[in-house]
Amino acid sequence: MQLRLSDDELAFRDEMRTFFTTKIPAEIRERAASGELDYPDDIRTTMRILNENGLCVPHWPTEWGGRDWTPIQHHIWLQELAFASVPDTLPFNTGMVGPVIAEFGTQEQKERFLPSTANCDIWWCQGFSEPEAGSDLASLKTKAVRDGDEWVVNGQKTWTTLGQYADWIFALVRTNPDAPKRQQGISFLLIEMSTPGIEVRPIQLIDGGYEVNEVFFNDVRVPADQLVGEENAGWSYAKFLLGNERTGVARVANTKMALSRAKKLAAQTPTADGTLLEDPLFAARIAELENELLALELTQLRVVASSADGKPNPASSLLKLRGSELQQAATELLADIAGPNSLAVAPPDAGTANGSADIAAPTWAQRSVPTYLNYRKVSIYSGSSEVQRQIIDKAVLGL
Repeated sequence: MQLRLSDDELAFRDEMRTFFTTKIPAEIRERAASGELDYPDDIRTTMRILNENGLCVPHWPTEWGGRDWTPIQHHIWLQELAFASVPDTLPFNTGMVGPVIAEFGTQEQKERFLPSTANCDIWWCQGFSEPEAGSDLASLKTKAVRDGDEWVVNGQKTWTTLGQYADWIFALVRTNPDAPKRQQGISFLLIEMSTPGIEVRPIQLIDGGYEVNEVFFNDVRVPADQLVGEENAGWSYAKFLLGNERTGVARVANTKMALSRAKKLAAQTPTADGTLLEDPLFAARIAELENELLALELTQLRVVASSADGKPNPASSLLKLRGSELQQAATELLADIAGPNSLAVAPPDAGTANGSADIAAPTWAQRSVPTYLNYRKVSIYSGSSEVQRQIIDKAVLGL
């Protein structure tokens, strides 16, 4: 593998860096860096600027806003987004439902949904998990029954991230309860959240915030033309979606940024013998994390390159598994640096992001433990670590 960027790749990196640091408003990037984004406005604003300049969905087909980039260009694009503290594009739009519609949707569905999805005119949320169907997703019970030109949907979804802002939900629903295998009776349905019979209830998380929701469907009538692909083939589309999602979920650049911040803060934290960064044990933790990140980055490049034909690579589960662990390690590092200053936080408010108290402790330190607690989720969502190990056992190692 060639590890040094070519002259053309360096020029491309500089182009991306200049754009992200000059065209995305500085106040939005500052809020992103401090974990205080204004939802949903900051995400919509960012995506519309990126989309206007062809930089929102470069991995999509070119006729729908994608770019004919090499895998390394995609990698550079992702890195520079993170290094400039540009808010992540809404993953449900750009990494999940968009690619599914582009690959399996009808021409009418593509024309109806893809432009507005890339521009965040539609805010999507994901309706997969249920109270008794999380890691064992194939056991989902939300059902859709055909009634003329409509589907009638009844059931419940849970852990629906940012569903309080969503205009639409893409949901896995059971359309054939008598299928010989559970996976064979599931379909992929697009549902407008304003449809009568839908109720959204917030769930308070361990960090005190309200990021996820329960979504209830009570005789929700959905036009039949909002079924993606073939009836009862939704499990295949879900696997396609999750494979694409896990390729980008390693978040190497974001963990690099967190580690860089940790080093800077540790150098400013006094100890009896100097600074925390000069402590041999703490320095060893940082060195180990840096080496693990480098190994993960090289693995990510290999996986992305081997997925260049648009088909998800089962090795993406390696990225999800290790990326989750390193993200959690970085947040733990920041919490340890914060020490006692991490304890005081403002009371949670269901209408806002979890904030900080009006006391002398630095805001970053007060937010470090809520962030650490929130990041317990990364080894659960997109398939838990246990599920990733099973995929690696079967699809990668052939055990």
